[in-house]
Amino acid sequence: MAMTIRDPQESVVDVAIVGAGPYGLSLAAHLHALGVSFRIFGNPMSTWLTQMPKGMRLKSEGFASTLSEPSSTFTLAHYCKEAGLPYADIGLPVPLATFISYGLEFQKRYVPNLECVQVSSISKPHERFRICLENGKVCEACRVVLAVGITHFAYMPPLLSNLPDELVSHSSQHHALDSFKGKAVAVVGAGASALDLAALLREVGASVQLLARTPVIRFHDAPTGAPLTLRQRLQLPRTGIGSGWNVFFYANAPQLFHFLPERTRLEAVRKTLGPAPAWFVKEQVVGRVPFHLGVDVTSADVENGLVTLELTERNGAQSRLTFDHVIAATGYKVDIGRLTFVEQDLLTGIKAFEQTPVLSSTFESSLPGLYFVGISAANSFGPLLRFAFGVEFVARRLSKHLAKSAVRGKTRPRLAPVVSIGEGEDQQTVGKAQLG
Repeated sequence: MAMTIRDPQESVVDVAIVGAGPYGLSLAAHLHALGVSFRIFGNPMSTWLTQMPKGMRLKSEGFASTLSEPSSTFTLAHYCKEAGLPYADIGLPVPLATFISYGLEFQKRYVPNLECVQVSSISKPHERFRICLENGKVCEACRVVLAVGITHFAYMPPLLSNLPDELVSHSSQHHALDSFKGKAVAVVGAGASALDLAALLREVGASVQLLARTPVIRFHDAPTGAPLTLRQRLQLPRTGIGSGWNVFFYANAPQLFHFLPERTRLEAVRKTLGPAPAWFVKEQVVGRVPFHLGVDVTSADVENGLVTLELTERNGAQSRLTFDHVIAATGYKVDIGRLTFVEQDLLTGIKAFEQTPVLSSTFESSLPGLYFVGISAANSFGPLLRFAFGVEFVARRLSKHLAKSAVRGKTRPRLAPVVSIGEGEDQQTVGKAQLG
């Protein structure tokens, strides 16, 4: 059977996707099916592989941890059944290793054209975007989608940011924790990443203490496992990002959320689904890890290779603790100015509100052809986009928009049809952006 295979290194493609996490891979899978010419750059699931601690479990339930592809058949549940791994829609925490292996398998099956190379710069010298890669090659694209996730947005409190790197770090810098065995470590924060780290540090033999401004750690309630009654579903509807009517709105009506006043949207994103560790971590830390709650870190000094933190309580009482290392589990704050691979003249041309891009109803920034998805788009579409559960909404809506406008474009090359040979593990896909 004769087959036509396009040159994988198209000089110009319609869409370039920067980032190969859940959002980038899901969008690519949909563009692939719609016949839109695209290239996607980045290492698959890299944030999960390098910036999440080994041994952690996802706070999201199993049913809310699925990537999106057009047929909606390759779910996390389907993958776990194939691989013989434990799975439940609700109540059985998903190990990080399972989610990563699922994402990598998703990439092999649905995004075989992924180019595992980093983007060094993006500019727009003419009507198209110019994308320079770290391997020295150059790509041109009519549109660019930034699906960079949380990678560039780790937030470090100013008080800690001036300490030496060997003594302070952000939670996103740690995948393996074995080097902290026998060390005294402070974890600053009250959210899921803080409590996960505290539990895992304790497991590797660190002497860990948790410091937080909040007076109470608000752990999620454990799911009952029993089906919800109609009354319970009406009183507290369950979604892939949490429970409650306000959360139901955020999870199911991101397009309506987009039309709320700007300040209202930002406040909703800031205050909804705040720091709340998973229920299954509670028994690993309560009574096992010292908590210092309701305190502010008011000074940090270095002496003899150790960090001494001054803690001030609400009543003014002060105490001092000394550690070998301090980990700031202080979350992420979107700031497009930190996307240093995007040329400065492009960044300054993007309309932003509190450093976050202002986006159209189709994720496009004020710079025509430049799109943002994931956490960068949360202030435009709501808390849903802070979670992997948001990939279904984004991938379907944005891919249809990009495909529709690609049909109208005269200079945008199309991909050859896909030809599949075999099934299952032996399936080979030829054509349609088969880049490597």
